[in-house]
Amino acid sequence: MTIRTKTLNLLDNPPIPVQVKLTAAWTSFMFLYIYVDYFHLYKPGSIDDMLAGVVFEFDITPTLLTMMLASVAIPALMVMLSMTLPARVNRATNLVVASLYIPYSTVNAIGESWDWAFFYGLSIGIEVLLLAFILRSAWTWPRTPAVPAGPATTDLRQDLRQ
Repeated sequence: MTIRTKTLNLLDNPPIPVQVKLTAAWTSFMFLYIYVDYFHLYKPGSIDDMLAGVVFEFDITPTLLTMMLASVAIPALMVMLSMTLPARVNRATNLVVASLYIPYSTVNAIGESWDWAFFYGLSIGIEVLLLAFILRSAWTWPRTPAVPAGPATTDLRQDLRQ
C-alpha cells in the first residue's frame, strides 16, 4: 500500500526592487493618461472644437501644445528615470514629481458637466491611486545600513606596505 502525501507547490514570490515598482507604476500611469485623452476625443463636440482651434477652452497655440507635450513627457521620462537614477536622487525625484501630478491630475475635472462625472472620477481616481502608490513606494524605500569604515590611517606609505 502506497501512502500519498500531498505536497504544496508554492509559487515563488521574490521581492521586487523599488525601481521596478516605480517604473511599472509610471508606465501604468502613462497608459491611463494617454487613453483618457484619447477617449476624450469621443466626447461630442471635441473634434469640432479642435478643428475650430480650441482645446478645453484654450486656443491651440504652439505654447499650449508645448505645455501639453511637457505634461506627457515628464511621466514618460519618469519611466526611464525610475530605473536608472541612483537611489537617493530617484527617491526624491519620484516624491516631487508624483506630488506635483496629484493636483495636476485633479484639475482635469474642472469645468466638466456632471454627465461626465463618472468618466473623470474613475480616470482621475485611478491616476491618483497610481501616484499615491508611487509616493508610498518612494517614501518607504528600503535602507541598508551604512558599511562601517575601516580604521582610518593618515600614512599612505603604511597602507602600501601592507
